[in-house]
Amino acid sequence: MKAMGLNKEELLDLYNSDLAVLLELSSQFMSDKIEFCSLVNARNGKCSQNCKYCAQSSHYRTDIETYPLIEKEQVMQAALEAKEYGVNHFSIVTSGKTPEEENFDKILELIKEVNKVEGLSSCASIGILNEEDAKLLAKSGLKRFHHNINTSKSYYPEVCTTHSWQDRLNTCKLVKKYGMELCCGVILGMGENIEQRVEMAMELAEIEPESIPINILMPIPETPFENYFDKIDEENILRTLAIFKIANPKSVLRFCGGRMRLSEKNQELALQTCVEGILTGNYLTTTGKSPSDDIKTVTKLGKTLLK
Repeated sequence: MKAMGLNKEELLDLYNSDLAVLLELSSQFMSDKIEFCSLVNARNGKCSQNCKYCAQSSHYRTDIETYPLIEKEQVMQAALEAKEYGVNHFSIVTSGKTPEEENFDKILELIKEVNKVEGLSSCASIGILNEEDAKLLAKSGLKRFHHNINTSKSYYPEVCTTHSWQDRLNTCKLVKKYGMELCCGVILGMGENIEQRVEMAMELAEIEPESIPINILMPIPETPFENYFDKIDEENILRTLAIFKIANPKSVLRFCGGRMRLSEKNQELALQTCVEGILTGNYLTTTGKSPSDDIKTVTKLGKTLLK
């Protein structure tokens, strides 16, 4: 498997090279623009899957608030607020392995409503798809679908056993088959080793997503990964981001959940050398930065928002 003409051993050598040299190399693939996206958590909790990092899994007693699919008015209020802050991709996110049949038509209608907002591009993250789901989403006008691989194929059984890495890959393929953009990324710090981080970068290069969301594990109490704070440090996060950008130069690397585990200095360094997107505002069950703070950072770095 190749990425940017580099094989696994070459990428591992780069990963372990001088950090300044590595970041200088990744910065060669950067633009001067930052892309904002945001989401609405439209259905929360009661997920049947046993992903060991997840507060929404019904396998663990995390005591999060659970609720069914929210009303159209709530979704559109969030969408319009997002637009005001320069967001150009807005995602409807629901918990669960697959889209709930009784809610699927409602989600299709929500997508159509988001598409009516000038300057806002619809996105959805609603689980593993089958062929008919993908076809209907594309027909509804969905611009982008989000579905992470989460970790490398070799490490996936350590993270989840109720579905497979291949199930996730199959959904990614369906998204592309029906002409939608793909947002597909990972969660770092779940116990994977350096070699598996490089494998993730190369697997994503094979998938070719337009956007690669980078999450850094925020350990949730009462989940199996609740004590995984020390599985990755800031330097290794930066090294991983650089390798991801080198392996995926045409994809937008995007800061998502857990970026607050990086210092302000290292967040800014990443935005200068390897990260070109931000999921702004709060996430699903964790908090992020306010859009106004993110805009200040973009301005400070001499970047501009992608419109």
